[in-house]
Amino acid sequence: LTSAHRLVGQLAEHRLLEQAPGGKVQLGLRLWELVNRNSPTLLLRQAALPFMDDIHQVLNQNVNLAVLQGDDVLFVERLSRRGSVANRAKVAGRMPVYVSSAGIALMSGQPRSVQNAYLMRFRDPAGRVTSDHVRLLLATAAERGYAELAGVVDPETWGIAVPIEDRQRRTVAAIGVVVPLDEVRIHQLVPALRTAARGIGRQLGAPAG
Repeated sequence: LTSAHRLVGQLAEHRLLEQAPGGKVQLGLRLWELVNRNSPTLLLRQAALPFMDDIHQVLNQNVNLAVLQGDDVLFVERLSRRGSVANRAKVAGRMPVYVSSAGIALMSGQPRSVQNAYLMRFRDPAGRVTSDHVRLLLATAAERGYAELAGVVDPETWGIAVPIEDRQRRTVAAIGVVVPLDEVRIHQLVPALRTAARGIGRQLGAPAG
């Protein structure tokens, strides 16, 4: 215990840790700065935000940016405003791949070996979704170039997401929207998301094709 206190004290001296009110220890600003400087996630957010904002201004609904983390999707940015539909995605929050359109879009762009390994270990704790159903979702998303899920996380919402590719044509992120089920501009959403994904890809050094 004494050694642990000593280590915490040393880290606090270098602003890697700091003590919050109530005595809790939390990450310090210096550590936050080091982690975020030249971070791939930070560069992704910087590239994506202008495109996300364009979509957000038109839709007045939720716009998400996500990356794949194992069997989860990690949301690295979200734009929302008062009046938007319910959106369970939170910045730095996770969701299982199979309940999020962003997760399906991301997994559908992974190598077949990654998809097969995911499906082999897939289990829905509620027992409502099977691996065969997820396999179909992934195949459909790969064929269409986008993923859509209606009423999965929230019965009143529809999620649509498009993968973002890097220079090597690897799917590295997904940009998506969460809109009401009765959204009448659905036919406009996929082209807008695809345009944004290509633009973000160009900012990341991806080919423009």
